[in-house]
Amino acid sequence: MTDETNKHGPEAADEANHAAPEVADAAEAAAPAAPDPLELAKAENNELRDKYLRLAAEMDNLRRRTERDVKDAKSYSVAGFARDMLAVSDNLRRALDAIPAEAKEAGETGLNALIEGVEMTERAMLSALERHGVKKLEPEGQKFDPNFHQAMFEIPNAEVPNNTVLQVVQAGYVIGDRVLRPAMVGVSKGGPKVVAAENGDAPVA
Repeated sequence: MTDETNKHGPEAADEANHAAPEVADAAEAAAPAAPDPLELAKAENNELRDKYLRLAAEMDNLRRRTERDVKDAKSYSVAGFARDMLAVSDNLRRALDAIPAEAKEAGETGLNALIEGVEMTERAMLSALERHGVKKLEPEGQKFDPNFHQAMFEIPNAEVPNNTVLQVVQAGYVIGDRVLRPAMVGVSKGGPKVVAAENGDAPVA
């Protein structure tokens, strides 16, 4: 028994020695390769660049939005006050319109002075509002636009295109690009409809 063991012992040891390198090679092949530091740096750089570009775009959008908000605040901050002042201006105009024509023609000094003072006050108020971006609409003779006009009644008239503003009941105003108060108007009815010509030509009746 001892002889057999001694006989096969060196051969077994030799086979084990040959098998050991093969196992080591297999283990190395199975183990994941170490990441390339240069590739890692490139990936990190790309990620940081994307984050920077996104942040820069967000900051640019924020800057533009802030500039627009500040501009709107400057332009429209007086909108509420201007609307209230228009009501006062309307009352001044009503007071002037309420004066009988006979009284105006009579030429009484006191009354004429009062009328002149009220008219000057009205003009000064509208001038002050205009300096703050408030402008009066002049829609008479124009095509009715629901964005700026409010139709109060229709006026039969076959001589002008349909939906033309013929009468202004109450003046309308805008502040900047926004409607402060739509003009209350009377529009034509019964005339030819305005049809937009093809190929971008001017509208024809």
